[in-house]
Amino acid sequence: MLADLQPRTATTSVDPPSAPPPPPRRRLRDRISRIDAKWAPYLFVAPFFVIFGIFGLFPLGYTAWVSLHEWDISGPGGFIGLNNYVTLFGDPDFWNAVLNTVGMLVLATVPQLFFALVLASLLNQKLRGLTLLRMGVLLPIVTSVAAVGIVFSQIFDRDAGMVNGLLGLFSIEPIDWRADKWSSWTAIATMVNWRWTGYNALIYLAAMQSIPRDLYEAATVDGASKIRQFFSITIPMIRPALLFTVIVSTIAGMQLFTEPLIFGQGSFAISGGSLRQFQTLSMYMFEKAFRDFDYGYGSAIAWMMFLLITLLAVVNFLITRRSR
Repeated sequence: MLADLQPRTATTSVDPPSAPPPPPRRRLRDRISRIDAKWAPYLFVAPFFVIFGIFGLFPLGYTAWVSLHEWDISGPGGFIGLNNYVTLFGDPDFWNAVLNTVGMLVLATVPQLFFALVLASLLNQKLRGLTLLRMGVLLPIVTSVAAVGIVFSQIFDRDAGMVNGLLGLFSIEPIDWRADKWSSWTAIATMVNWRWTGYNALIYLAAMQSIPRDLYEAATVDGASKIRQFFSITIPMIRPALLFTVIVSTIAGMQLFTEPLIFGQGSFAISGGSLRQFQTLSMYMFEKAFRDFDYGYGSAIAWMMFLLITLLAVVNFLITRRSR
């Protein structure tokens, strides 16, 4: 009772002492650290975009501007709008170049990717000297493309070529490989196939190496043959690599230039033969821009080639995506 009668004293809460502010040097270091974590990734990728903008986007835009003018070796002329493109659509030599390019693209890309897939499957097996074999498929890539063109031009020579010599063993008449569309396409596509099959095979091999071995073991237990495993496991699992090689091969095939140029030889080299039987789009663009000095028309050809490459790449992507 006495304790209850004593006056109560008000209790006051005492706040803990606040932490002292960090020194200015530490605050500056923390701020730099935050800026570094936020902006460093952009700085790392910036050189690519700067170089691409200078050497990629700017030439592309400038070429589009030149294609809208009458432009020759003396300098820019008047603005003519889409006249170069209108003339281009009515130019039979342009459509002949498109046909030649697409024809050689098909003859080079389809066998190339098929043999690359077969070669990658063989290199994925347990073989003796496997490392040496895998390095051997890189030899065509490191070979100079000019040397490849010169050697294959001799191989497909009409009079003293090795191919005609082999055909003569079977009593087949010699073929003038430069005189006809199909024969010249076949010879040029053979160069491209020899040079790039190993490169695509290594891409497929890398994709095959990432496939879990458990899938093959389970398929073997279920009684699936090697061929069934290849089409049911290998092909679906390396689909991204297939899509990549198809698109890259399409782009490279549409830009084909060095092989047919060296194969042509003589004064008709840039024309793709006396009848333009193997002149590609790149060769026709070079002929108009740097031999005839019609830069406006050559720029229009370059832009049409860019649009065709983009169209074919999109079509390949949609077909591959739909096939899933």
